[in-house]
Amino acid sequence: MDLNVLWFILLCVLLGGYAVLDGFDWGVGILHPLASTDTEKRIFINAIGPLWDGNEVWLVTFGGAMFAVFPEVYTSVFEGFYTAFMLLLFALIFRAVSIEFRSKMASPRWRRAWDTGFFVSSLLAAVLFGVAIGNAVTGIPLTPRGQYYGGLLGLVNFYSVLVGLLTVALFVMHGAIYLYLKTEPPLQDKVHHWIWHGYGTFVVLYILTTIVTLTQYPSAAENFKHKPWMWSFVGLALAAIGNVPRAVYLKKPGQAFVSSSLVILSLVGLFAVAIFPRLLISNPDPQNSLTIYSGASSPMTLKIAAIFAAVGMPFVLGYTAVIYWSFRGKVRITEHSY
Repeated sequence: MDLNVLWFILLCVLLGGYAVLDGFDWGVGILHPLASTDTEKRIFINAIGPLWDGNEVWLVTFGGAMFAVFPEVYTSVFEGFYTAFMLLLFALIFRAVSIEFRSKMASPRWRRAWDTGFFVSSLLAAVLFGVAIGNAVTGIPLTPRGQYYGGLLGLVNFYSVLVGLLTVALFVMHGAIYLYLKTEPPLQDKVHHWIWHGYGTFVVLYILTTIVTLTQYPSAAENFKHKPWMWSFVGLALAAIGNVPRAVYLKKPGQAFVSSSLVILSLVGLFAVAIFPRLLISNPDPQNSLTIYSGASSPMTLKIAAIFAAVGMPFVLGYTAVIYWSFRGKVRITEHSY
């Protein structure tokens, strides 16, 4: 296989894995203010407490892989989006600090402050993630050397904000389903209602985003004309979206969680189809775009990196599987809980 294409696929897998795993973390954080008692808030935090740091391994691996195999793209993205990435880094750090510090004191004021930090950082991270995806689809102004010259406010437009809102709704639905899987009545009954609100909002925004994408950015659908098998991502998305309410109605949280995970993975797949073979689209100068070939390392580097990936990825998958197996089951508050 073409190593450039292989690494494009691997990066999409890493991005999809991170979105699925840290996505429900963000969703739980956004839903956290809806918990009515301190015990319920602690259950929310303990549902993700043993997992959030392991989930971020996928993001670290994604960044490291991009640095190794697509250095030109890595440089352009991190140089041009420096402020946005610092905001995302702040959100991820502050979320972790909020989780760890909340239960250090029993003071209601102390806990409310960290609860606010947990909510704001989770919401900010989800919005920034979606805005980044939106800009990747529409393109950003690049110089012939691949340098971004638009400024922070240049990343804020109708489409990127729309995708940001879609991402928030998607992760709220995903997080609510995860809580439904991890909690018991009566809290589980509350979460059940939140799933429907999140799902309804997501479907509306999904339809609106699809219409805007096809009408305003028709190039995003160009690959479907030449590679019909890519329609499988559309079929997977529709099937998964349709199965979420079915599984929730039948009170099968495991099926619902798998379905919401497949929704995320299928949307990442559609995102990949929209930009391939480009990694960073230049708009309004398409000739300045960075592709999987123009922004890649040498063939030997790609080959060596592929060997390391073949050795390392099983460890990442194994680590994730062990952690989730170890902390399976319902959340129960103990003296060692957050």
